[in-house]
Amino acid sequence: MKLIKKYFDLDELQTERFEQLFELYKEWNAQINLISRKDIDNLEERHFLHSLAIAKFIDFKNGTRVLDLGCGGGFPGIMLAIYFPEVSFTMIDGRNKKIMVVNDLIEKLKLTNAKAIHGRAEELKGEQYEFVVTRAVAKIDKLMFWTTRLFSEDQRHALPNGIIALKGNLTDEIDLLSKNDYYERVPLKTYYDEAFFLEKELLYVQY
Repeated sequence: MKLIKKYFDLDELQTERFEQLFELYKEWNAQINLISRKDIDNLEERHFLHSLAIAKFIDFKNGTRVLDLGCGGGFPGIMLAIYFPEVSFTMIDGRNKKIMVVNDLIEKLKLTNAKAIHGRAEELKGEQYEFVVTRAVAKIDKLMFWTTRLFSEDQRHALPNGIIALKGNLTDEIDLLSKNDYYERVPLKTYYDEAFFLEKELLYVQY
């Protein structure tokens, strides 16, 4: 995990889990097409490090409740759950095959702070979250529509509760926000030197 360690300080358990996760993804990808063959060779940079950009943007406080909406094969939720062991992560996706993989990863990595649910955001009941994280799931207007009722009024951070989305170039998508929406737009080249991140951005929109 040399690339992750270039940007993040990991303890022994975190390092072991990332190394184990790397092997688990390769095993699963041989059975299910979770990640393109091109990307599996660049797993650490294009998936692990990309997901961890959220940890560069915000240092989640212990006890924070986070929803990973449309988690797919566990991005960014699994990486964040490893990095923030005292933060609670719920991952949801409408594709049962992907959730099967995520549950297997959670079990094998012994991530007691994470759970995965098969379903859609609009079907969630009884749980609220301080932040919703996503990676390339939908346009920001749809994300806001789906998640408004899921936010808790509890505040633990100086940054108000809201959506943190990993995106490509945001130039067109920003127009979908109203003038009353508070947002922050962060180019990932702010955090990382690698060329892959030159066109990648992070979008935060306050609840």
